[in-house]
Amino acid sequence: MIKTLAVHNNIEKEQKDKSIIIEEIYERNVNMVYRVSFSYMKNKTDTDDIVSEIFLKLIKTKICFQNEEHEKAWLLRTTINLCKDSLKSLRRKNKNIDDYINTEGENQNQFEIDETFKIVMQLPGRYKDAIYLYYYEGYSTEEIARILKKPNSTIRNHLHEARNLLKGVLENEK
Repeated sequence: MIKTLAVHNNIEKEQKDKSIIIEEIYERNVNMVYRVSFSYMKNKTDTDDIVSEIFLKLIKTKICFQNEEHEKAWLLRTTINLCKDSLKSLRRKNKNIDDYINTEGENQNQFEIDETFKIVMQLPGRYKDAIYLYYYEGYSTEEIARILKKPNSTIRNHLHEARNLLKGVLENEK
């Protein structure tokens, strides 16, 4: 009886410790996951669904992160994959980000949407991912290559081509 009670207490302690760790991971990364999700989903409702799914998946997964970079990379990769899978769904329709900028909601102002961000989000996926991770999340080209599972030279090429596209678009707006 005493041994059973001790085992039960240890299980409760482990569950509380895991809850605290999950909460800390959530607090560190929720804004990043939201921004990435919104860049793909382009509306608050679908973005909220993706964010919920990501952290639910984290709770269900028994993954042990090596460090905060590993944790961030896993969340980024999982978010991108989940967004792409959701967009592949036949019931999804292409929507314009401008349709959702003025929607009301408590998470609406979690990040600032400026004109440059809108233009970046309209780039083809390969350019959008590289530019977003490089400039908005601060990853190096080597880290982006690992996250996206592409050669480093490909990422550098995507960044170069995206910069040229952005330069042309921004110059035409002036």
